[in-house]
Amino acid sequence: MARKLLSPIFLGVFTVLAIVLLTGGGSDDKDELRQTFQVNAVYYDTGHVEVAFFDKSEKTNSVLMEILGMEETFQKTFSGHEFIEIVPFPDEPKYGWEIHPVVLEIEHPELGNVQLKTEIHPLGDPAPPVIYSRP
Repeated sequence: MARKLLSPIFLGVFTVLAIVLLTGGGSDDKDELRQTFQVNAVYYDTGHVEVAFFDKSEKTNSVLMEILGMEETFQKTFSGHEFIEIVPFPDEPKYGWEIHPVVLEIEHPELGNVQLKTEIHPLGDPAPPVIYSRP
């Protein structure tokens, strides 16, 4: 009887440990990043995308912004804790905005190197989620 229970118990414990490890342990350090950084990328039908970044702590040293999936990747570096950048984008993409992620590489003295990734969305549509990570 004990042998029959040992395998399911082991599997259950292993599954719980795997979930805890894959989700970053018991605490979510991404909450601090969510509370500190904001980014939004909006497409206007006048043919441009407006990318806005803001660091509530006002301590960001620099931000490297890239818009991927374009014929030539858009890349620009900013200094300071906030910016708004207008990027020409004459047409909505045939396969959706998912193929043009906006990626920010942030240098912050307290939080270290942080990456944010989001998608462009048309004006009036809800903003897609932002992915926060530390490389």
